[in-house]
Amino acid sequence: MLAKRPPMGFNTWNTFGENISDSVIRETADAMVELGLRDAGYEYLVIDDCWSKRERDPETGKIDTYLSKVTLMATGGTGAVYATTTNPNIATGDGIAMVYRAKGKVQDMEFVQFHPTALYNPAERHPAYLITEAMRGYGGILRLPNGEEFMQKYDERLSLAPRDIVARAIDKEMKIHGLDHVCLDVTHKDPEETKHHFPNIYAKCLSIGIDITKEYIPVAPCAHYMCGGIKVDLDGQSTIRRLYAVGECSCTGLHGGNRLASNSLIEAVVYADAASRHSLEVIDQYDFNNKVPEWNDEGTMTNEEKVLIAQDAKEVNQIMSTYVGIVRSDLRLHRAWERLDLLYEETEHLFKRVKPTKDICELRNMINVGYLITRQAIERKESRGLHYTIDYPKHALDNN
Repeated sequence: MLAKRPPMGFNTWNTFGENISDSVIRETADAMVELGLRDAGYEYLVIDDCWSKRERDPETGKIDTYLSKVTLMATGGTGAVYATTTNPNIATGDGIAMVYRAKGKVQDMEFVQFHPTALYNPAERHPAYLITEAMRGYGGILRLPNGEEFMQKYDERLSLAPRDIVARAIDKEMKIHGLDHVCLDVTHKDPEETKHHFPNIYAKCLSIGIDITKEYIPVAPCAHYMCGGIKVDLDGQSTIRRLYAVGECSCTGLHGGNRLASNSLIEAVVYADAASRHSLEVIDQYDFNNKVPEWNDEGTMTNEEKVLIAQDAKEVNQIMSTYVGIVRSDLRLHRAWERLDLLYEETEHLFKRVKPTKDICELRNMINVGYLITRQAIERKESRGLHYTIDYPKHALDNN
């Protein structure tokens, strides 16, 4: 007997940015009904927006100190450490890096999920536009730019193979042929049906001069989701007492080494509820720590130093994408380690003598996160889930 189908939902994927209102939610829900999504089994709407707004006082740049009996990290993922990602610029792994520096346990950082089909557009890398896997489910075919199919070489499920297999296949074809992208082809499908099912993708591609009913969609893999992070227990509490973590910055273990699509949303809801319940039970046992020193705002920041910080961030992106990407090796990982170590020394020296800014704080965090991904990838002497290395191509259990 088949298990009952779980409820399906529609995710807005930052379509509305920060412009969320009651009318937008209602209009989107009405559009879902009109498009037939409710009849197809979609029962809820996920408003996954407001990614990109984070401002500090532009005049003072002052960092304030807030005391709390308990603290919850909900700082998101790490995609911005890579050159191309579906994540926003602020996904620099800040919470993970802070907990690591505070000696909290950080786990499974080697398991970085790369989405196989982001729209290839050099002008949009942070975030890159996501071409949903539903297009392959709809009948989209992965091809080289010359029209040749290639997935038959990698998996009998062809373009419907799991994300990690498709991402590795695309990565290999791009390297073999010296390409920046491959293509997703839906030109054989009915044009009106394509527009009806994928109006946003149709409009987005049309805005950069591509009519997907007549032309291939250029796609390439990019960093998408971090399965690892701050290790938490069933209450969402980290190894540092009073400190909780939920969402992508946390590591619950529920995703194993390879997250299934959309499971992160329900995980965040469940663990946020668990963390709130547990913290309410114990918060009266705690007192405020009044011995926290004020932040030292001394130092200056020259234009030259700002340029160096921006350049170093790009270098982190390049190191991680080149050496710690979809396919890894001991040589590549150790090369990344050496380059990140040099950046770490330079950045720490700079951080100690300049006035702290958002950019240098995020750069420190990016370097810490890159180091954690690289170190934990080096330590795993097998290929498992999202971590694939040519030096240990088998799962550990396959070697017995």
